[in-house]
Amino acid sequence: MIDATGTAEGWKRFVTVFLVALSGSVVCVYLFILLVDPYGIIPFSLPFERRIVSISQAFVYPQIVLSKKYDSLIIGTSTSRLLDPEYLGGRFNVRLANLAMNAMRAWEQREMIDYFGRRVGPPKVLIVGIDRVWCDQDADVVRHNPYGWPNWIYDDNRWNDYLYLFNQPTVEIAVRLMGNKLGLYRERIRFDGFEVFTPPESTYDLDRARQHIWQDVKPETSSNPTLLTLSLAEKASLSFPALKWLDETLQSLPISTVKVLAFMPVHIAEQPWPGTKDAAVEAECKTQIVEIARKSGSKVVDWRIHSPITREDVNYWDNIHYRLPIAQRIQQELADAILKGKDSHDGSYHILVR
Repeated sequence: MIDATGTAEGWKRFVTVFLVALSGSVVCVYLFILLVDPYGIIPFSLPFERRIVSISQAFVYPQIVLSKKYDSLIIGTSTSRLLDPEYLGGRFNVRLANLAMNAMRAWEQREMIDYFGRRVGPPKVLIVGIDRVWCDQDADVVRHNPYGWPNWIYDDNRWNDYLYLFNQPTVEIAVRLMGNKLGLYRERIRFDGFEVFTPPESTYDLDRARQHIWQDVKPETSSNPTLLTLSLAEKASLSFPALKWLDETLQSLPISTVKVLAFMPVHIAEQPWPGTKDAAVEAECKTQIVEIARKSGSKVVDWRIHSPITREDVNYWDNIHYRLPIAQRIQQELADAILKGKDSHDGSYHILVR
C-alpha cells in the first residue's frame, strides 16, 4: 500500500515537474517571439529581412516605417490602398510607402503620420486620401477602427512592447515568418504596403457589383436638384474635430514636404446627393479643408464628385471600392495634377488648390 505521505510526495513532485516544464515552455515561446520579432520593434532580435506575412495592417505597418527604406507615405482608408507607391514614388522621385488601412479613422491616420515623423523624419511627400472620416462630426468620439489599434506600438515607451508581445496572434505571426523564411508561407503584401486587395479582375460581375453599389439606395431622378445652402448659424453649429488634427499635422511639416490632399472617388451612391442637407454639410467640410490646405501650402485634388468615373457602376466593386484600372488612372492623374498642374480632360477631378 502507498501511504498518504507517499501520495502527497508524489503529487508534490508531479506539480513541481509540471510547473518547471510549463515555465520553461513559456520562456522558450517568449524568447522565440523576441528573437523572431515579427513586428520589427525589438533591438536585439535576429538580423534577417522580415516580410509582411500578416493582414493585420495596424500591427505590421510599423516594421515598414522602422525599416527606414521609405522617405514618403500615402495614408488613408481602403479607398487609397490601390494607389501603387512604386508608380507614384517614381513620378515624385521619392521612396514611397502606402500605409493606408481598411476603415482607418482620422485619428489613426494622424497617429501614423506622427509615428513616421518621429521614426524617420518629415516625409518628403505626404499623400492623404481624404474620405468621409475626416468630415465625421463624431471623429473625436470614435477614434479607432473596429479591427483594433495597438497604441503600445505607436507610443515612445519601448518597455511596454515586451509586455504586449506575448500573445497568441504574435506567436502565430512569428511562426508564419519562419515559414516564409523556409519557403513554406507566402508574403501577404508587398513590403511597401501595397496590395491588390480587391478580387481578380477576371471575376468581375457587373450585376453582382450593382447589388453591392446601390444596396438600399435608389438613384435620384432629378437632373437639376435644388441647391441647398447652410445659413451662417448652421455652419457655425457644425463641428469637424478631425480637421483640427489635419491642420496641426500639415502645419507641423516643413515647407519642403510636398503635401497632397486627394478626395477619393467613391461611387455617387456613397456620396450625399446634391441638394440635400448632407451634401451641404460635406461641401462646408470641403471648404474648410481647402482653407487648411492653403494655410499649410498643401495641394488639393478632388475626385469625390459626380463625374464620368463615379457615375459608372462598371468602375466599382461596391459603393466605395473602385477597380484596378480606375486606380491606375487615378494615380496617373494625381501625379499629372500635382507635378504638371494638369486639369482633367473629362471633369473627373477638380484641382481645388494648386
